[in-house]
Amino acid sequence: MLIFVLKFIITMEAKKYKRLPYGNSDFRSIILENYAYVDKTQYIEMLEQESNKNQFFIRPRKFGKSLFFMTLWYYYDLNYADEFDSVFGNLYIGKHPTPERNSYAILQFDFSGLDTSSEEGFVKSFSEKVEMTVTHFLNTYRHIIPDSKVLIQQIINEKRGIGSLQIAFNAVEAAGKGIFVIIDEYDHFANDLIAMGNRIGKNLYKAMIAANGLVRDFYERLKAAAKSSIVNRTFITGISPVMLDDLTSGYNIATILTLNPKYNEMMGFTHEEVEWLMRETGVDETCINVDIQAYYNGYLFHKNGTHRVYNPAMMLYFFSQIIEFRKPPEYIIDLNLKTDYGRLQKLTQNDSNRETLLKIVKEDGIISDILQKFSIDMLNDDDYFVSLLFYMGLLTIDQAKEGTLRLKIPNYSIKTLYWEYIARLTKENNEDVLIDFSKMKIAVRELAYRGNPVLFLDYMSENIISRLSNRDLENFDEKYLKIILLNSLFQSRLYVPITEMEVSTGYTDIWLKRSPLLPEIPWEWVWEIKYVKKSDAKSIGEKRKEASAQLEKYRQSHLFAERADVRYLSVIFIGKDKYEMSEP
Repeated sequence: MLIFVLKFIITMEAKKYKRLPYGNSDFRSIILENYAYVDKTQYIEMLEQESNKNQFFIRPRKFGKSLFFMTLWYYYDLNYADEFDSVFGNLYIGKHPTPERNSYAILQFDFSGLDTSSEEGFVKSFSEKVEMTVTHFLNTYRHIIPDSKVLIQQIINEKRGIGSLQIAFNAVEAAGKGIFVIIDEYDHFANDLIAMGNRIGKNLYKAMIAANGLVRDFYERLKAAAKSSIVNRTFITGISPVMLDDLTSGYNIATILTLNPKYNEMMGFTHEEVEWLMRETGVDETCINVDIQAYYNGYLFHKNGTHRVYNPAMMLYFFSQIIEFRKPPEYIIDLNLKTDYGRLQKLTQNDSNRETLLKIVKEDGIISDILQKFSIDMLNDDDYFVSLLFYMGLLTIDQAKEGTLRLKIPNYSIKTLYWEYIARLTKENNEDVLIDFSKMKIAVRELAYRGNPVLFLDYMSENIISRLSNRDLENFDEKYLKIILLNSLFQSRLYVPITEMEVSTGYTDIWLKRSPLLPEIPWEWVWEIKYVKKSDAKSIGEKRKEASAQLEKYRQSHLFAERADVRYLSVIFIGKDKYEMSEP
């Protein structure tokens, strides 16, 4: 009986998992409230050892920047010296503390949510943001700043704006302490203005960072304080380097660490860290019937980076759904993380950027260098536009070969964002095309459950492909055709459509893999897509033979051999209003 009780107790203990920190970026609460924390604190030591104490580092949205900032905050904040052991004791940095731990007053700015509707509105909101941050700072460190109440009242009464910075600098210097300035979303207002895509947006942007501009003045004051050692450390982040070039001498003292291979994995989860997180939080692997590496992994920020990393917010979202519902989420990407289509739309208003984006989608990547900084005026040039997509997380490094760098779409989740963008672009270019998603879903259901592709192909041919504009047809080929089909199939949620899947005998055009939420779907499909111009109809016979031979190779591949639930379809589109299909 005693042995049974002991075994029961051990089993119960084994089931005590840590909480999943989805949506939580408060480092202190994560540690003290039994959340799982992927230890990134070794990078604190590395950053502190950098010769330049002014550092600049950017990553895509929702890549763990806020959590890392909070980690820096609690590590360096002199107010939390008494909590060091309880917060950091079990982490790398707790076992290897650095000389500067808990030695600074932390002045943190977050420049999201500013008013960019007008110059007057922006100046007011930026100034108020600085004032509010400084007054909070003075109140937080009132125990070392005896006249903090007087200084706060002075800022409120006199509306000091960015001039309140100097009040904070002087107060802390008089107290004999140092300041660590952390700036999050440094470029948020710039991205909003870029998204406006008009002359007002550009003019406001330039006015704010020009020689006498408000933003430039802010950074010049920060630069002066850093050079005079009033500010001992700075760490600045955002999602793009677009302001670095435009600020020029206004703030040219920071080391750009973004593309440094040492910091490739500072934000994001490696595969090993994902597996650890699953064990710590009790994610049941038997409930995961999708390839999470293909869905969420793939990011590499330097060609010599050691490991590719997962987007942490995407991964935590996926695991939260597994833990709560014991099955993968209906939507493979968190709807809160989707790229701002309006911003992407503005960036592709010119023909050059639009053609570049179409090329990326069709080729699943592009050969291009990555530029470390660039101006707003350069965003219409290919190299700068591609670099911006890289910093936004819409492209990542594939490989370096023979002196060239190839960038690729990171993973399946991001690929679906491109498909949706292309669908919107096609619809905008063809305003008379009304897509009836209810009919389309019925057609895909017929394909999935009754093995009949005719309804879907008829609908696509008659309602979408036949109505493409001459502008669309300029880019029309088999790859563009696949993109249109893939997006429509993805919208149905019955299938996970995969393109260019590598098998031992080549790359499939389209593999319709059943949704992990719908294992009862009887049929998966492998499609070979061909396109023949009407003027070249004599080549149809050759295309038929080619498609049939390729499908037979896929059938014999390691991925599909001996699978009775997979069917194979050749689809040849002739011009934009006819097609033929066969199931060999």
